[in-house]
Amino acid sequence: MALHPVGRPRRSSWEGRMTETPGTTTGTTTRTIAATPAATPAATPAGPVHAPGELDLHLIGEGRHEQLWTVLGAQVTADGTSFRVWAPNAQEVQVAGDWAGWDGSAHPMARLDGPGVWHAFVPDVGVGAQYKYRIRGADGQWVDRADPMAQYAEKPPSSASVVWQSGHQWGDDDWIEARSTRQPVDEAMSTYEVHLASWRKHYSGELYSWDEIADALVPYVADLGFTHVEFMPVMQHPFGGSWGYHVTSYFAADSRFGDPDGLKRLIDRLHQAGVGVILDWVPGHFATDEWALARFDGTPLYEDPNPQRGWHKEWGSHIFNFGRNEVRNFLYANAVFWLEEFHADGLRVDGVASMLYLDYAREAGEWSPNKHGGRENLEAVQFLQEMNATVYKRVPGIVTIAEESTAWPGVTGPTSNGGLGFGFKWNMGWMHDSLDYVARDPLYRSHHHGEMTFSLVYAFAENYVLPISHDEVVHGKGSLLRKMPGDRWQQLANLRAYLAYMWAHPGKQLLFMGCEIGQESEWAESRELDWWLLEHPEHAGVHAMVRDMNHAYSATGALWGRDNDPSGFAWIDANDAGRSTFSFVRRAPGHPDVVCVANFAGTPHDGYRLGLPSEGTWTEVLNTDAETYHGSGVGNLGSITAVAGDVHGQPAYADIVVPPLATVWFRKDA
Repeated sequence: MALHPVGRPRRSSWEGRMTETPGTTTGTTTRTIAATPAATPAATPAGPVHAPGELDLHLIGEGRHEQLWTVLGAQVTADGTSFRVWAPNAQEVQVAGDWAGWDGSAHPMARLDGPGVWHAFVPDVGVGAQYKYRIRGADGQWVDRADPMAQYAEKPPSSASVVWQSGHQWGDDDWIEARSTRQPVDEAMSTYEVHLASWRKHYSGELYSWDEIADALVPYVADLGFTHVEFMPVMQHPFGGSWGYHVTSYFAADSRFGDPDGLKRLIDRLHQAGVGVILDWVPGHFATDEWALARFDGTPLYEDPNPQRGWHKEWGSHIFNFGRNEVRNFLYANAVFWLEEFHADGLRVDGVASMLYLDYAREAGEWSPNKHGGRENLEAVQFLQEMNATVYKRVPGIVTIAEESTAWPGVTGPTSNGGLGFGFKWNMGWMHDSLDYVARDPLYRSHHHGEMTFSLVYAFAENYVLPISHDEVVHGKGSLLRKMPGDRWQQLANLRAYLAYMWAHPGKQLLFMGCEIGQESEWAESRELDWWLLEHPEHAGVHAMVRDMNHAYSATGALWGRDNDPSGFAWIDANDAGRSTFSFVRRAPGHPDVVCVANFAGTPHDGYRLGLPSEGTWTEVLNTDAETYHGSGVGNLGSITAVAGDVHGQPAYADIVVPPLATVWFRKDA
C-alpha cells in the first residue's frame, strides 16, 4: 500500500513541527455536505467518496454506534485514507500530516450533515503516516489535536497520531469458542496483575517489546498456574509515572512497546497457553494534555462543562461528560473495541466510586445535588449500565470488574433490576481488614480476630474479587512481605499462610506481580522486579507454593464453584481467637469438600481437634509450612482420618497438627 505522495517531505515526529496559524486559502466558511453514497467531500474534489453513511451519522448522533472505531478516525482504503473526526463546535478542521510537510491547508475537511462529524479523504496515504487535526475552534483559535479515535500513536513524548490497519491473524479460535460457553462467576479465577513497563526490563533499562514480554510472561504465568493476567492500562498515555491512568488515546495501544499488533500477539499467545486477559480501563477521567481531548474543539467537548463535575481534584484530570450521548458512546464503544478487536476477556473498570458520587473528593459547597436532591451521579450510573449491558450482549463470556469501594447497592446486580451490571466488584473491605490483621504481631492477633471473620457477613452480597493490587505495595505502604511482622522466616511464613487463606476464601483472587516471589522492596514503576530473589531458597519457596496453590485451586472445584452462593461456605470454627486459628469448609456440587485451617499464631497446635463434614480420609492438598516451601515441615504425613463424633457442629472429627503461621487445605477422598 502506498504511504506518502511522491515528493512530499516526511518527518519522524510531531514535536517541533509548524504550529503557526494555518493559511487562509480555505477561507472561514464551514462547508456542509450530505452524507449520501453519491456525495463527494468538497475538501477532496479529486478523490473518491469515502464519507460515512447516513445510518452511521444517525447512530453517532443518538450515541448508539457500538463500533464507532470503524467509522471515525483514520480509515484505510485501497487508494488512501479517510479521516473523520467529531468536532461539532469547530469552525474549520484540517488534516495536517507528515506527507504534506504538516501543511493543514492542503487537506481541509468538510462538515457532514448531522452530529458534527468532519471528513476528508487523502489519496495515497496509508499505514504509518503521521497526522493531527488542526482545528479552528468555537473561540476562533487554531489548535492541533491528536485523533481521539487513533488506533496507533507516536512514542511519547511525541504525540502525533499514526494511520494504522491491523494485519494480525488470530490463532485463539478454540479459546474464544470455549469462553463463549462459560460464566466467569462459576469458574476458577486467579489473576496475576502486571505493570508491563516494570515487570521485566533490559539491563539498559529499556522496555521490553510486546514480543519480548510474550516470550517471558506467557510461560511464566502458565507455569505458575494463574488463570488470568490483568494488565494495568495499556492505552496510550504520555507520562509513564501515571501507570497508564491518565490516558490520551483511548483506542491506541501503548506505542512504547511497539505497534498495536504486538499487543494482539501477546494476548493471542496467552490465550493459546490457556491464560485469560483482563485489561485495566479508565473511563472515569482523562489526561489534561492540550494536544489530546481537553477542550477538543475549543469547548469542553469530552469533559463536563460544569467545573463541579468536570474536574477531578484528587487526580488533577478532566472528568467525562456522562450526560452527553456522544461521549457515553465514545466510552462504551471503546470498551467494545478492546474486547472485540483485541480479544480481551474482560475489563477492570478503574475508579468506579469516583464516578458514582457527585461529592467524591469534594468538600461542602464544591458539589451540587442531582435533580432528586441526592449525591448520586445519575448520568454516570446510566453510562455504566449502558456499557455493561452492551459488552455482555456483544461478547459472550467476558467479564467486567468494578473497582468500587463503597456500599453502593447492586454493583454486580443486573441492570434490569437497577444494578450496575458488573460481573465482579473488588472487595476492598476484605483487603483492608485482612491486611490490618496480618500486619499485627501474632501475640496481639487474638484481640483482632473479627477482622478476619467479618468479611463473611457480606461475602455473598456481591460477586467479589479479593484484590492485593499495586495500590497496596506503593507510596510508602511497603511490599506485601514487609507488611508482615517478625524476622524474615516469620515474614515469609505469614505471607504463605495469608495467600493460601485468601485463595480458600469465597471470591476470586488478584495478586500483584512480585508478591509471588516475596518481593522485598516497594514497587516502583521505574525498575523491574527483584528477580534475583529467586536465587534464595526461601523466596523460591514462596514462588513454588504459589505455583502449587494455583494448580490445586484450579483442580478443586469446591474452592470456586459456589463463590457467589452462601451454600458454598460454612465455618467450622470462626471463634478460636485464643489460638488465632480459623477453619471452614468449601463445597460445590459434583466436587469433594475442602476444609481450610489457617493458624496465624507463632506456635503449632498439636492434637487440634477439628470437626469435619464426614468420616474417612482427608488428603492434605496444601501445607504452606512444607519444607519444600522453606517452612518448618510440620504436618500430617499427607492425610488425616476422620471418625464419627460431634465436634464444632460437624458429624465427624480428627485430631490434627496445625503448623505455625501456616494454612492447610484438606480434601475429602472419594
